[in-house]
Amino acid sequence: MQQSRTMGKMEGAFRRLRIPDLLSTGRSIGQPSEAGLKSAHFNRPWLAFGLVAPQLLILLFFFFIPSYKALSLAFVQVDPFGGTEIFVGLTNFYNLFASPEYRGSALFTLWFTVAQNAATLLLAGLFAFATDFVIRGRGIYKSIILLPYAIAPVISGVIWAFLSNPAVGPVAQLLHGFGFEWDPNRRPFDAQLLVTIASVWKNVCYDYIFLVAALLAVPASLLEAAKLDGARPVRRFFTISLPLISPTIFFLVVMNFVYGLFETFGIIDAVTRGGPAGATNSLVYKVYQDGFVQLDLGSSAAQSVLLMLIAILFTIVQFRALERKVNYQV
Repeated sequence: MQQSRTMGKMEGAFRRLRIPDLLSTGRSIGQPSEAGLKSAHFNRPWLAFGLVAPQLLILLFFFFIPSYKALSLAFVQVDPFGGTEIFVGLTNFYNLFASPEYRGSALFTLWFTVAQNAATLLLAGLFAFATDFVIRGRGIYKSIILLPYAIAPVISGVIWAFLSNPAVGPVAQLLHGFGFEWDPNRRPFDAQLLVTIASVWKNVCYDYIFLVAALLAVPASLLEAAKLDGARPVRRFFTISLPLISPTIFFLVVMNFVYGLFETFGIIDAVTRGGPAGATNSLVYKVYQDGFVQLDLGSSAAQSVLLMLIAILFTIVQFRALERKVNYQV
């Protein structure tokens, strides 16, 4: 009897609780925003600040402070011991534009970036396309391609420096056996070609990972329909798979450009050290040479500022020129 009374009271209370009340209660728990996401409420603001404080400290000490220091040093002349600073305005930038060495370094960086970008994407696309046709030993095939990703840039540079050594390198001996003159220690083009090959070998596995994942995301129904229509694998790749993976290719083009500008320091330092005669002295390596070897801190800071502006400019150009051709719809 008592249990039935309790159930009756609960049913009456439930009838009195109207649907708008339930909706208002749900909104108080987590009110959805205009984007359809639940907004987070922090009753203690210091908790929210504490959660983002580690990232803010990292940005402060490793990005904002170095950027401010580089920007301030770009307009001064500093003695090698850092004791005296003389404001010179835009003199450092003027000297760079008037320097044939800096112009040569910029031309090599442009050529090197475009060459390694195209070669890396081409090889990675070829390896990713061939993955579906490897029946036996597919795991070994993928492991061999991904192996350079686990090797440090300096180590990969040392490997290629040994392989291409004109005295003891097996690759150099093979080229000499075919009648090709090969000496990256004295021939500028050979050194530039060697640095490009080493960089492509180090970075091709990165592009391969993304391209394989993008090809796996292509709807199998479209490929099967094209196969039934008589399209061969190569035609299916260029007419169906390639347009659908264009967002991934665009992303890799931008990332390869950043890699060519900033992340090849270890390979260049291990293989050629900017030689011979500055033929492989890229912009990022010249920043190191002028700043830490020649101790010209003002010129090195000006070069770092210009390098950052070049990277931003070319990234904007790539987005304006290439993104409109990218298909984001399946």
